[in-house]
Amino acid sequence: MSFETISVIGLGYIGLPTAAVFASRKVNVVGVDVNQHAVDTINKGEIHIVEPELDIVVRATVSEGYLKATTTPEPADAFLIAVPTPFKGDYEPDLSYIESASNAIASVLKKGDLVVLESTSPVGATEQMSVWLAEARPDLTFPQTHGEASDIRVAHCPERVLPGHVIRELVENDRVIGGMTSLCSQRAVDLYKICVEGECVITNARTAEMAKLTENSSRDVSIAFANELSIICDKLDINVWELISLSNRHPRVNILQPGPGVGGHCIAVDPWFIVSRTPEEAKLIHTARLVNDGKPAWVADKVEKTISDIVHTTTKTMTDIKIACFGVAFKPDIDDLRESPALDITKLLASKYMGQVSVVEPNIKELPQSLSEKGVDLISLDNALTQSDVVVMLVDHKEFKAYPYKKTEMQNIVDTKGIWA
Repeated sequence: MSFETISVIGLGYIGLPTAAVFASRKVNVVGVDVNQHAVDTINKGEIHIVEPELDIVVRATVSEGYLKATTTPEPADAFLIAVPTPFKGDYEPDLSYIESASNAIASVLKKGDLVVLESTSPVGATEQMSVWLAEARPDLTFPQTHGEASDIRVAHCPERVLPGHVIRELVENDRVIGGMTSLCSQRAVDLYKICVEGECVITNARTAEMAKLTENSSRDVSIAFANELSIICDKLDINVWELISLSNRHPRVNILQPGPGVGGHCIAVDPWFIVSRTPEEAKLIHTARLVNDGKPAWVADKVEKTISDIVHTTTKTMTDIKIACFGVAFKPDIDDLRESPALDITKLLASKYMGQVSVVEPNIKELPQSLSEKGVDLISLDNALTQSDVVVMLVDHKEFKAYPYKKTEMQNIVDTKGIWA
């Protein structure tokens, strides 16, 4: 059976590029999202997010008639669910978006359809999705009750792309595919081979879910070591950037670079999915999360100490001090603010120094309401350097790295990325 129509549920940072890449292979793709603005923007051949090359692919596929967006699911041969999976309460995974997506597509499912969960999920989420679908469509059979003979194929295939390189990596990267049965897996492989040049590696659904969580937890632990090292070096008056550079000369050592914390929807969230299911066993993973989640408050304290030093050594008062935060995205050269430690630090400072904080962020046109309501302004790099008493380097955007900064220009800088330090 071929795939004449593919439906992608959720047109965000993963869903829209995925839909566009499939559509670029001359397959009819229907993108579904509850955001009417996103739907209208896409149908005009434009994009509502920042991702290199995505605008070109969307414009071409929409104009050629292979990609369209809607707020209501339509019949298709395969459904890819790419909705958010945040956590709630005490880091408990929130699967309500997956449940809503399942209920939304249930009415248009037909025998032979494939449903793939791409959203990063706690172990067991794909099985739970299949249960929700079965409850909504009792006239169809699903893998948890009918195994290989089920009417609907269900699988999990986590995305593993790098923001800023999504279009290329969706095609080139290997994919881990975990079907609830062997036929589910094979059907999913047939789907992804339409556009994936990397290898499609088959496993079961639970292992596929855990693979994504493991990848990001491994990175989180490595980042936590670098962040903890930066805190130790600050206390011992050691330049952490030089220290790491020297240590990495060892042929078997590769320490990552520290920063203001860990952001994004994946690394800052996924480890908690493991901790929530196995709290007694996930000791190292849990500790790494605490280290990285604690870094923004540590940076804010460094800024406050810098401000205190200025007040005690000059004629300026606390209310005179102007602070410029360089970057609020969660990583360089994108507009994604999800789980951003830079944004958290800026909020902390803006709450304490109301009306004294500004932001330099070349990748957005306006600040989120959480900052603007605290009197934070979006200003240019040059204005920030001339008007501010304290500069807080939070994100290593290319514009900041390219600026010909001289240390003599400004002594009051808190550099969490080692660009100007």
